[in-house]
Amino acid sequence: MEKKTHYDSIMDRSKRIMWQDDCYVDLQSTSSSQSSHTVTKDISWINKHQDQLQRFITSPFLEGMLTHLKKVGVLSSAEETRILKAGQIQDQVNTLTTIISGKDAQSSDTLRDFVEKSDCPEAQLILNHDSMVEAHKGVLLRRYEQHRDRDSISCSKLDITSRPLLLVDGLSDLQQKEHDLMQVGATRGGKRNHLRQLGLDKLLEPLTRVSLPPRVSLTAGVAGIGKTTWVRHFIKKWSQGSVCTDVSFVLPFTFCELNSLEKLSAERLVKLAFPHLTEPSLVLGGSCRTLLILDGLDEFHCTLNFSDAAPCSDTKKEVSIEDLVTNIIRGNLLPDVAVWVTSRPGVASLIPGGLVDRVTEIPGFSPADIQIFLDHHFSEMDYASKIWAHLRSHKILMVMCYIPSICWIVADTLMYIMQSETQENLPRTCTELYAHFCSMRAEVGEPRGRESVKMEQLHGSNRKLFGNLGRLAFYGLLKHKYTFSEQDLRAYGIDLLSIQSSLGSGVLVREESTMYTAYRFTHLTLQEFLAATFYYVSSKRAIFDLFSESTMSWPKIGFQNHFRNAFQHSQQAEDGHLDVFVRFLTGLLCPVALKPLAGLLTLGKDDGNQKPWAAGFLQSHLAGGGCVVSLRAVNLAYCLQELQHTELLRSVEEDLRLGSLAGKLSRAQCVVLGYLLHVSPECSEQTNLTGSLNYTTVKCLLPQLLYCSHLRLENNHFKDDVMELLGSLLSLLTTQNNNIEEEGAQALAEVLQCNRKLVSLNVQKNLIGAGGAKRIAEALKTNRTLTKLILCSNQLGDKGTVALAEALTINQTLLSLQLQSNSISNRGMTALTKALRLNHGLVSLNLRENSIGVEGAKNMAHALQENNSLQNLDLTANLLHDEGVQAIAGAIKVNQALTSLHLQWNFIKSSATKALAQALRSNTTMQLLDLQENAIGNEGVIFLAEALKTNSSLHTLCLQGVSAGTSGAVAMAKSLMTNQTLQTLDLRGNAVGMEGAKALANALKSNRSLKSLNLQENSLGMDGAIFIATALKGNHQLTYINLQGNGIGESGAKVISDAIRTNAPGCMVDI
Repeated sequence: MEKKTHYDSIMDRSKRIMWQDDCYVDLQSTSSSQSSHTVTKDISWINKHQDQLQRFITSPFLEGMLTHLKKVGVLSSAEETRILKAGQIQDQVNTLTTIISGKDAQSSDTLRDFVEKSDCPEAQLILNHDSMVEAHKGVLLRRYEQHRDRDSISCSKLDITSRPLLLVDGLSDLQQKEHDLMQVGATRGGKRNHLRQLGLDKLLEPLTRVSLPPRVSLTAGVAGIGKTTWVRHFIKKWSQGSVCTDVSFVLPFTFCELNSLEKLSAERLVKLAFPHLTEPSLVLGGSCRTLLILDGLDEFHCTLNFSDAAPCSDTKKEVSIEDLVTNIIRGNLLPDVAVWVTSRPGVASLIPGGLVDRVTEIPGFSPADIQIFLDHHFSEMDYASKIWAHLRSHKILMVMCYIPSICWIVADTLMYIMQSETQENLPRTCTELYAHFCSMRAEVGEPRGRESVKMEQLHGSNRKLFGNLGRLAFYGLLKHKYTFSEQDLRAYGIDLLSIQSSLGSGVLVREESTMYTAYRFTHLTLQEFLAATFYYVSSKRAIFDLFSESTMSWPKIGFQNHFRNAFQHSQQAEDGHLDVFVRFLTGLLCPVALKPLAGLLTLGKDDGNQKPWAAGFLQSHLAGGGCVVSLRAVNLAYCLQELQHTELLRSVEEDLRLGSLAGKLSRAQCVVLGYLLHVSPECSEQTNLTGSLNYTTVKCLLPQLLYCSHLRLENNHFKDDVMELLGSLLSLLTTQNNNIEEEGAQALAEVLQCNRKLVSLNVQKNLIGAGGAKRIAEALKTNRTLTKLILCSNQLGDKGTVALAEALTINQTLLSLQLQSNSISNRGMTALTKALRLNHGLVSLNLRENSIGVEGAKNMAHALQENNSLQNLDLTANLLHDEGVQAIAGAIKVNQALTSLHLQWNFIKSSATKALAQALRSNTTMQLLDLQENAIGNEGVIFLAEALKTNSSLHTLCLQGVSAGTSGAVAMAKSLMTNQTLQTLDLRGNAVGMEGAKALANALKSNRSLKSLNLQENSLGMDGAIFIATALKGNHQLTYINLQGNGIGESGAKVISDAIRTNAPGCMVDI
């Protein structure tokens, strides 16, 4: 027993104290005998490998081990039975090691010998796992430490931890079918609706306790958003032991690397990339958790064919690289290995959705992020604020800065121009900006030098290199090729030495690993710009179709023919991958944009006719085309902007701002409006198309209205047919003041059942009636996205309200319901209040101007005693009388959720006010109480004033027109001397008088919480107003005061106004 205790103490302490890697020492043992040392060493082997034994021993391996140990007499039959009955495999292993540790050193030696002599993968992992993992982490750390990405990570406020991945429900149609910049433009760089955020540490974790970790994860993002940066940061953190500690091996590959391979097996791939992993089968076999990263699917030169690829499950079998990747993603190969794929969205959509367990996106820079970025990197000489001001005035540049890589290009270029002695005008278009960027990169010496570029002194080699880079960019773009080998560069006449120049290193990025060396352009948009410069120069002298690089074609002579040809190819490209190329091509026809490239392009004489011709060409295409405005058509408006031919664009934007689009929306104007939905400041928060549309224009604009975040469509005289067009597309829909009836409500109901974006629906002032309400209510029972529903003035009646109440017993996601002016009486309220007892989601309920009466108020009071979610309740003009309000006051005493209560126009008198005041003494959540236009009199105000002396939650008290006089004002003034939480007091339309004003003035001298005081029309007179004005000298919190309608006169008003401005310059006064 003593020996056993000794061994246990050794094991216990050895978990904490490690000596010379593999020797654990009992610090209290003084014995130096050889036997004691041997025992300690043997027991330490079991202790050292305890975790590995539990992790990697499988049932077959354990069975063989037990058979061997029993055969050599180390284990008895009883001990074997005890082990097998221990439960799970980990429990069995734990029981085995406990039994062996309690025996002599020979037993431990036997166990160790069995493991060391076994050639099973389990044995190899038990013995070598930790050393293999540490060596692998060291290799990855050294490999990825050399990547010093110039990205947002250097700014702590914008690092990966502050920009987590967004978990999304698949890829949208826009992401799958459109160019990256069109995606960013159409969504204004806003985040998609997402399910939740995922940090680095949650990347491979199950989403719930009962779900499984994802096998295939897909992270999508536009070019330059930071996918590779995210991968590198993850690898670094994993190698340092900060994230995903249960993952034994991370095997990162880029598709650039895979492009250099043709045919090989999974094991050979691992050996090539990671020569230190001498036994790939151990890493890939599933005995330990392994993550395979495949970064940059959009750069893969092969096509993944998930329907015809030959199945392969043998890790030693050599197959083509595309079949290897396909089988890995399918799960035929390496089914136990987790796979993380990153890609641009369009290519990512080629992976069948059923194979992907988790889809995430990387968010770009918000406007606030852009400001932080500029302040961090461009703080000297106030460049940050100047760049920010320029971006704000040129929305198209601001939207592009959503992409961190482009944000660098834009900011660097703008600062370079600001530093130039010539003080050139800052670029207003993307073409101008990229022309200046290339000019900056071509400058000899410091890229951001203090001196302006002297174009005439640029070396001729730059011209040649620039032309060859443009040719490489153009034909790469046509082939969807974005990475290039050294052989590709030589094929296009690019000397490897020349790309070490300032120009070459500024536009091309070299990437290399143990398997490959490749080059890519700094950003996709730079490749597209260079491609446009090549096409612009070449089309002036080419006699054949430039889109046919190696084949003969019909002659095409003259720039205009080639320009038409480029647009034809662009319009026919379903994925829009030539959209930005033709924008740049059009922009190069503007002399201002071409000027910075004078030293880099060989330009002939320009007759000056190309720009007006191109403007006419584009405008003719705006007017033509199909009846529906597609993004291909919208790209024509982008081209007009790059051409700086903006008369039509400005005209439509002005009409949009003034709300005068009605009757002016031809097809061309609809296309321009589609463009403005992307870039106009008028559409940034909401798009107001009130009184502007009809069925035809809605049908024309329908695809572009999809991208509006908040669309206002009031007073358009829509009928039910328009609802069928609109509803399924939008996230916020306002259709008030139209003629929507029950049939239109049915269309909206169908939308609510299938739409996963619509969060706000405003159908105010229509005619949907009880039948329409029933249809919408049925949809609410299954809808889980709508949070705001406005059905005011729709003749719902009690029947419609009962239907909505039934829906509220099921739906827990609707937050706001507005039912103003719908002829709801006690019957409807009975159903609604029963629903409120069961509903725990609704936060705001508007029942203004109905007829719920005393009984309805009592029902609401019962509901408020049980409901703990409703925060805002509006019961204005509902014939509640004192009896109904007294019931509600009783509920407020116990309710601790309600924060605002509107009770205007309800025939309330002082007795009900007394009940409300008593409730305020104990209530700690009510922040706003509105009792306007109720004859509570001085007595009622005095009751409320007394409550304010102890209440510490009320911020706003509205007492307009409550028949209060001097005594009420004096009581309120006394309460303000002790109350330090009330911020807004509205006493309009009462009879405070001079004495009341004097009392309030004295209170203002000591009160430090009141910010807004309205004393309009209170018979203050000149003397009362002076009391208030002089009191403000000692008050530093009041920011607004209204003294209008108090018989002060014009001269008196000026005196009072001047006094208030002198005493309280921060206070705004209406007088």
